[in-house]
Amino acid sequence: MPKMKTNSGAKKRFALTGSGKIKRKHAYKSHILTKKSKKRKRNLGHFAIINSANQQHVEHLLNI
Repeated sequence: MPKMKTNSGAKKRFALTGSGKIKRKHAYKSHILTKKSKKRKRNLGHFAIINSANQQHVEHLLNI
């Protein structure tokens, strides 16, 4: 049986932390940045941990 392929879109968007959690980037940080406040843009730059509701789905995409 062949190996399972990792979803190539998911491997670009998610990363594992040292403790095994999955981190993601925030949306709304790519364009139209002039009308967004400095505080908002700064906070969007930080990574976030994915929600537990999406954990199993993302793990399946990443073959974890």
